[in-house]
Amino acid sequence: MTMKTGADYTWLENDFPDLAEAYCFTLVRGLPPVELTSRLEGRPQPALHGIAAVVDAAFARYGHEEDGRQVVAMTTVGDWTLLIEPNGYFGATEDHALPVSAGTSWVSHFVNINALGTFLWAEDRTLRLSFDPMFPEERWGSTPDALLDAMHHAGFPFEESPEPDLSSPAAFALAEHVTGVALTPALLRDTTFTCATIRMR
Repeated sequence: MTMKTGADYTWLENDFPDLAEAYCFTLVRGLPPVELTSRLEGRPQPALHGIAAVVDAAFARYGHEEDGRQVVAMTTVGDWTLLIEPNGYFGATEDHALPVSAGTSWVSHFVNINALGTFLWAEDRTLRLSFDPMFPEERWGSTPDALLDAMHHAGFPFEESPEPDLSSPAAFALAEHVTGVALTPALLRDTTFTCATIRMR
């Protein structure tokens, strides 16, 4: 199978512009949503159908709650659980992700409204690779070059900044390369997501 590139994931901005402004997508192997919620010390919330409802719920809580918790959505895709945080960053933060990656694989990427971003790949509490998608030359972790060929293929800007900038969509392509999980518009639009709130500690 030919590896996808950032160009294959430009649909996120076109189809889900509110989500595309700021998000964190995480894939966790072998942990169903209920167990992942427990590891994240989450509080279960009513299920929501479609990512638009999740985004609405996340921003409603963001604007009115003062307990530091945010809405997250989860669904099982094959052997993996997809965790989506509208306007979040928990999954791509080393202090948060590494402890809860115990015994599993954890692949996460986030971007915020200021275009700051992170790609993070962890295995059993060990950081394998982390970098800012806009600056792929600066990588760290125990195996910083393990995905270098795939990163070039995905379309990260190693040389002069290309037009258009596909660094954020390239993170989706790289996550698919590592996990084998392909995200689609239909998956985001038609899934009934298991939801919870987690604390951004």
